[in-house]
Order: sequence, then structure tokens, then C-alpha cells
Amino acid sequence: MTDTRVPRRRRFLVCEPRHFAVQYAINPWMHPDTPVDVDLAREQWQSLIHAYRTHGHDVDTLEPAPGLPDMVFAANSAVVLDGRVFGSLFHAPERRPESTHYDLWFKTAGFDVHRPEYVCEGEGDLVWTGRYLLAGTGFRTTREAHREVQEFFGHPVVSLTLVDPHFYHLDTALFVLDDGPGNNIAYFPEAFSAGSREVLARLYPDAVLATREDATAFGLNSVSDGRHVFIAPQAEALATRLSEHGYVPVPVDLSEFRKAGGGIKCCTQEIRS
Repeated sequence: MTDTRVPRRRRFLVCEPRHFAVQYAINPWMHPDTPVDVDLAREQWQSLIHAYRTHGHDVDTLEPAPGLPDMVFAANSAVVLDGRVFGSLFHAPERRPESTHYDLWFKTAGFDVHRPEYVCEGEGDLVWTGRYLLAGTGFRTTREAHREVQEFFGHPVVSLTLVDPHFYHLDTALFVLDDGPGNNIAYFPEAFSAGSREVLARLYPDAVLATREDATAFGLNSVSDGRHVFIAPQAEALATRLSEHGYVPVPVDLSEFRKAGGGIKCCTQEIRS
């Protein structure tokens, strides 16, 4: 089955964790008294960039700014679809200055950037499936932002309610395995409200389901190119299930970033031109 999976070349935007630290607590994973090994974080981050490039993907980098320790989590900065950029308005005041730096990068790269009116945390809560956007709410991005995104992109938006604060962003509880004709996802059902679980079951009857152990290992904060799945090595059971479905797990350890509630996808913004 593996040979039937075809990867698609991607373009990613990332930001070096030069100033990465846990200086405040805005999710259950963060404890400001927890020391961060910045050298290890940089080494792990570089291994992710190496893995992307080894598998044929393009990687652009944004210069980090002092005083913004979470700027490494590039996914939260925007959603880029059809060459259009819907920017971010962070829930936490500590992170709001990040938007200015990302907006400037996109504008310098030739993109027009829409600044949202409502709290919206980019690909953290907005997941492009190839047909529509799955949109998370409950802890960060608001339902009003879901409507704003739909009006901006003109693609249908499916709202999903997150109920477990450990999975405060949609990209901690769900990721797209293939955004082509064989569109499918992997997700952790218990992260969602009962109604949202029913919606996901109807839309994706063949989805790969993750356990709590997979999810708390940040196994669902993964990136797939349609064949290769860049995944936390600690999510062993999920990696096995993905292999059974014909995908090729590519383990990349970003465990140092879990201290801030982040992982592979959090560090990766996809640019869809």
C-alpha cells in the first residue's frame, strides 16, 4: 500500500528558536520555572529542517526577534491559501507582537496580508484539507474568526469545538494525512465535543484514530506530505497505525518544545501559493 502514496512538494516557513524560553503560562504544558535547553532546542529544530529538505521540501526562514520566545511556533502566524495570507491576532497579549514580524515577512515576499478582526491563531486552529478548512475553537480562535476566514478565502469552513485544555489548538488534536483526492485525517476524538466528534466521523469514516498517549506525545502535531509523516518518535502506536495505512513515518524529536506546548506542526507554517 505504501507505494500508492504520492508525496507533494511543500513550501514551509520556519523561525529559529534562538530566543525560545518558557517565560509565561498560556496553556497547561507551560511552567515558567521549567528550564529550557536552548542548544538542544536549536539542534532538534535543525533536525526538522534537515528532514524537510531531505524529503524534497522548500524551507524559508524568518529572523527571530528578541523578547518573543514563542515566535518559533510559525504555524500560529497565519493561514496561506491560494497565495493569500490571513494573518493572526493572538489571544495572549504576550504573543501579539509576533504578528507584525510575520506580516512583514509575507509582505516583503510579495503577499497581501489580511489582518483579522477577531482572535485567530493561524494554522494552530485552521487546517486546510484540500476541500475545506477545519476550524478549531474553544480556547483560542473564535467562531467569529471562522466566519471571517470563510468570507476571506471563499472556502467552506467546518467549525469544531475543542474541550480539553491540553489540546488547546486544533493542530494538537488533528492533522491532515493527504489533502489530495484521497483526503484523510488523523485525530484524537476525546479532544472534541460530542457534536464535533460526530461531524468528524461523518466526514472521515476512515480516519486514523489516536489514543491519549499518542496525543500527549504530540503525535498529532505532525506534518504530512501525502506519503511521509514527520512525527514525534514518542507516538509509537500512532506511527504503527500510519504505516498500516500506507504512510511512511519520519520520526523527528522536538521534545524540548513540548515544554511550551509545541511540536513539529507548531514550528511549521505551510505556504500554499
